[in-house]
Amino acid sequence: MSSNGGAPYRSDEPTSFELQPPQPNPSAHAPAPHPDNPYATPPQAAPQQAAPAHQGAPAHHPATPAHPAAPAQTSAPDPGTGRLVAGRYRLLAKLGHGGMGTVWRAKDETVDREVAVKEPRVPDHLPERERANAYERMRREARAAARLDHPAVVNVHDVAVVDGRPWIVMELVQGRSLGDALQEGTLGARDAARIGLEVLGALEAAHAAGILHRDVKPDNVMLGRHDRVVLTDFGIAQIEGETNLTDTGGFVGSPEYIAPERVLGQRPGPASDLWSLGVVLYAATEGVSPFRRSNTPATLQSVLNAVPAAPAAAQGPLADAINGLLQKDPSRRPNAAQTRALLEQAANPPVQAVTQVVRIPEGVKAGIRLGPKALLGIGAAVVAGAVAAYLVIADPFAGPLPDGWTERAHPKLGVTLQVPASYQVGRPDADDSDKNWVTYSDWSGSIWVGVNLKKKSEDTSNQIKNSAAAEMYAENETFKAQGDYDYSMPKSPTTKPQETKYQGRQSAENTVEYRTTDTENPRPRELKIFYYKTSAGDMYKVAISYPGRGDFTDRGREVARTVIQNLEIGKL
Repeated sequence: MSSNGGAPYRSDEPTSFELQPPQPNPSAHAPAPHPDNPYATPPQAAPQQAAPAHQGAPAHHPATPAHPAAPAQTSAPDPGTGRLVAGRYRLLAKLGHGGMGTVWRAKDETVDREVAVKEPRVPDHLPERERANAYERMRREARAAARLDHPAVVNVHDVAVVDGRPWIVMELVQGRSLGDALQEGTLGARDAARIGLEVLGALEAAHAAGILHRDVKPDNVMLGRHDRVVLTDFGIAQIEGETNLTDTGGFVGSPEYIAPERVLGQRPGPASDLWSLGVVLYAATEGVSPFRRSNTPATLQSVLNAVPAAPAAAQGPLADAINGLLQKDPSRRPNAAQTRALLEQAANPPVQAVTQVVRIPEGVKAGIRLGPKALLGIGAAVVAGAVAAYLVIADPFAGPLPDGWTERAHPKLGVTLQVPASYQVGRPDADDSDKNWVTYSDWSGSIWVGVNLKKKSEDTSNQIKNSAAAEMYAENETFKAQGDYDYSMPKSPTTKPQETKYQGRQSAENTVEYRTTDTENPRPRELKIFYYKTSAGDMYKVAISYPGRGDFTDRGREVARTVIQNLEIGKL
């Protein structure tokens, strides 16, 4: 949809394009330029000289499939075609229009290259003050983009003033917008992460220059040649130190991509643009825009209050990035560096090592003689095999560690955890008298891991029972009797206790199923708890909490299983 150039939206206005599920056979013909994507040009319509010097032939991009040339059009040229602007720029064809202007494909006759020219388009009935504001906003667009030196930001070549109106001259990006690409289907996780990295780079450059984009959305992300990604339309960008042009009572930007703090009228910052990037990544991978509703007021209400379903197509680091960026509180969102680390993991997942199988030819006899080097090699293999066998026997809980996990040691607790590398640590406050715990959670807060230690020396109330199983069963009865309000748990949850073994000693596990006590929207959750009492009498309780239904349930159970399997107590 159009940004409307900063004008307030009508309540019945649709809030976005419609996203479609993945299509195995996209249309054979390139789409016409999207009316809200005036920078796009179909690849087949672009002359050879239109691309900048660093670009060549079109590359096959997963989000921008190559198309055969479209049939010749016989319709009359657009009014204004052939006009010479500022004695230099010859208008060739209209590419599209946005809320503030019409964009033309033009030829710069001075240097003999094709460019995109944005013509100001302001209704004649507007008061002079609003017309002046619109022209100033276009000048700011040019200044904002021109002061950024980044390959993912569209290059501005010139601002030609004709009859007091600024015409912005910029590079002609060969390709189409991400919004157009999403009409044909969603992106894979790696492609979405790669595009996200490029947009993030443009935003980092803008933020470093004191510029907020304020309208990051798929229609403003161009997919060009050679996998180039370009962030366009700085028309409503806010430049640090310059006055605000927003009219009283209005707001600028596309509603479903606006961060909650901007909806509330709070001062935006870089985190607001990162929120918009999170919405773009969600829409690109999941096929739905998470906050889009039938009209603008409903959309803004969902931005403030709705919690979108956890990503299903996006998994691992990309899901962590999306969930983190969509935190309502800007202080809880990952910063640009943290977001980059997650997107890089998603764009470049580690390659699994190939296991080499050695086969002995059938014709080799059993009486073969081996030299000293071969004997040394076999000896080393035998020793390695013996060590591996010992480790399996000595630590039967240890399991393979998934990609993207890391080791977290806590000497004061005497425990080492394996958790996803992106999880955020929570520790006791300085004035918290109970220092014997630590938690880790994903950015969305949907899954968290906690460790609590009850030391025998501090057990003045004799809470530690004779065994881990006894402690667990006693706690199980407490769960059944009154629930646990530390977990927002109502009375009589479902529990599944069982006795287990850890390091040859008695341990126990329990799975608690319950609904949260939120009266307006109670949600099912599961709590996996592991209990172990050391030979010194100290009691460890490891708890993993996650949604009981939905996209995060399997992920939560996987996290619980892996955390418990790789838990190390008393080995620091």
